[in-house]
Amino acid sequence: EILTRYPERRAALLPVLWLCQRQHGWISPEVIDYVAERLTLSTAVVKGVVPFYTMFFDEPVGENVVWVCRTLSCDLRGGKSIQEHLEKKLGCTAGHTSSDGKFTLLKAECLAACGQAPMVQINDFYYENLSVELLDRIIDAHAEKGGEAAAAEFSTFASFGKPEHDGRGPATSAPPPPTREAVRRASQPPPAAESTNPSGEESRATR
Repeated sequence: EILTRYPERRAALLPVLWLCQRQHGWISPEVIDYVAERLTLSTAVVKGVVPFYTMFFDEPVGENVVWVCRTLSCDLRGGKSIQEHLEKKLGCTAGHTSSDGKFTLLKAECLAACGQAPMVQINDFYYENLSVELLDRIIDAHAEKGGEAAAAEFSTFASFGKPEHDGRGPATSAPPPPTREAVRRASQPPPAAESTNPSGEESRATR
């Protein structure tokens, strides 16, 4: 199905790798060989793509991947303390996996939530405006209830765009997502500007 969406097989490389990682947890050498064969690419091409993107893992990771944002905005609001607390709680340093296999701890340069720092991303979910106490509850929820249940209770996007914070997750200052109509208008090319030549007549290029 993915291959039918693209004009050539090579263009489907990223979504196919993403699907394989969703199913297997990481991009193993066997996955690289499989993808290369299905897309009629060399294994060298596929191997060159995997380490270029941080969203792909070329070694096994835990059930939950925790990205701690350590860019300047988050660090000024406690990003380093968040990382240090997670290292103690999970029993592993950044770049490693907890002994029970439930969490892999990683550092991110920026997760694009500077206004809601400090924050972490766990799997596909953002958790913002964190305190150590709130983070502990989030980590425990992921371990005990699973990602979907934890996100429904604590993730920023569980209450994204609501006019009032209802207490189920951390408050966010992020604006609501744009409507389809707003996206459509923004994607339209601007109208051609009329130009005149020195004689005052319209240029042929604008006719």
